[in-house]
Amino acid sequence: MVKTHDELALMRISGRLLARVFEMLDETDLAGMSTLAINDLVERFITHDLAARPASKGQYGFKFVLNCSINQVVCHGVPDADTVVRDGDIINLDITMEKNGFIADSSKTYLVGEVAPAARRLVKVAQEAMWQGIRQVKPGAHLGDIGFAIERHAKRHGYSVVREYCGHGIGREMHEAPEVMNFGKPGKGARLREGMTFTIEPMVNQGTRRVETEEDGWTVVTGDGKLSAQFEHTVAVTATGVEVLTLRRDEVV
Repeated sequence: MVKTHDELALMRISGRLLARVFEMLDETDLAGMSTLAINDLVERFITHDLAARPASKGQYGFKFVLNCSINQVVCHGVPDADTVVRDGDIINLDITMEKNGFIADSSKTYLVGEVAPAARRLVKVAQEAMWQGIRQVKPGAHLGDIGFAIERHAKRHGYSVVREYCGHGIGREMHEAPEVMNFGKPGKGARLREGMTFTIEPMVNQGTRRVETEEDGWTVVTGDGKLSAQFEHTVAVTATGVEVLTLRRDEVV
């Protein structure tokens, strides 16, 4: 859905505030913390420090403010008091936040302590793949351009891209049209228009792109037990290209 000038102004506020959540996490030593403790830390920061609402809590019956996906978990990892982040882990934290009626969505995969070179390489390529997709965004481009760029970059480095989960339109609702796939063909799919807002969120696997959902009905893991990494930003199509609404201070477009 295309946003008005005033709606985009409100989405910028939500995006900037969500970026502050990740900047807080950047300064937090995650090693030794339970994933539930990370969840509670983020909830306090969003509600008390930012006076905003954790948009994931209560959505689709989910009880927490974030997804925490460690190592072979692809997405939708559920916070738990007994799951502790260890030195050498990679962990994706996926957070949505609402302010003034508009939602921003972003995720980052963190390297915890001394991470093996192979895992570091996967995380680096996943982040690069997201930026490859973001660089395709401009009026007149197609959604297929984004997916093609993402998958091409991952495959060039020997990785696979998960196809069951994707980016999405966002605004007053967490999930709006269109779906933003992480694979595609150039020139295919919906044409981008100024004012469209959506997420780009590739999930890149070391091995097979096949995934499985665990018995809790939420946690998605790689089919072969190998590592997975994800990055996500909320973006807006501008008159001349793209604006990353959830851009953090340590990033440059």
